[in-house]
Amino acid sequence: MHLIDTHVHLDLDAFDPDRPAVLDRARAAGVQELVLPGVTRARWPDLDALHRHYDGLHVAYGLHPIFLQDHADDDLDALEPWLDAHPETVAVGEIGLDGYHQELDWDRQWRFYTRQLAIARERELPVIIHSRRALDEVLKGLRQYPGISGILHAFIGSPQQARQAADLGFALGIGGPVTYERAKKLHRVVRDAPLQALVVETDAPDQPLAGHQGERNEPAMTAEVNRQLAALRDMDPAEMAIITSQNARRVLRLPTGSAA
Repeated sequence: MHLIDTHVHLDLDAFDPDRPAVLDRARAAGVQELVLPGVTRARWPDLDALHRHYDGLHVAYGLHPIFLQDHADDDLDALEPWLDAHPETVAVGEIGLDGYHQELDWDRQWRFYTRQLAIARERELPVIIHSRRALDEVLKGLRQYPGISGILHAFIGSPQQARQAADLGFALGIGGPVTYERAKKLHRVVRDAPLQALVVETDAPDQPLAGHQGERNEPAMTAEVNRQLAALRDMDPAEMAIITSQNARRVLRLPTGSAA
């Protein structure tokens, strides 16, 4: 089985004690490729170092809305030459909007979001998007920049929003929340969405799966997310793994033949 975890923050301090073992467990679970999105300018060099040190890691660079107070305005200007100097970049991300943290300035969020969309479109790069309690606004922004594709990370929207995202060329990043029995709306989305719109992720070390609350999440758990998607679609997990990996490779334009 060949799985791709399309969203894992392997650069975070939570993985410092045992990062090689984390990757070994991922391989053993069939997770052969990982996509690492950036969240702040300060962490971009760490992502670059990880990508160079370990096989099977793909990197994205961006400015995350939750860390808005850590971003300087010139970080946006710095993103463009950084991307130009790192042609191995697979996406601009993690970018987006956050409506959960009320203290975040909305106008500044919107400016960072749309500027990064413009940067991505100029370079013909996909985007990895955070949209917590802001999905309609995120979709509004995407309509202003037609031609961009990517992944709506941690998708928990409605079936209608899922269709809108798929129509815009976006995949739905499905992770740990789908493993919870109470996630009925998300289960319906997975059942009804076009198969070509589904990709799997962990958001590790965050978003632990059902039965693992309070634990550090790991990319190896991508396999369990994949099994849950397969069960919801009445499919074999191996078949679902092929489909979600093909989807990730198409949307992010990943090279073939990579292995972690």
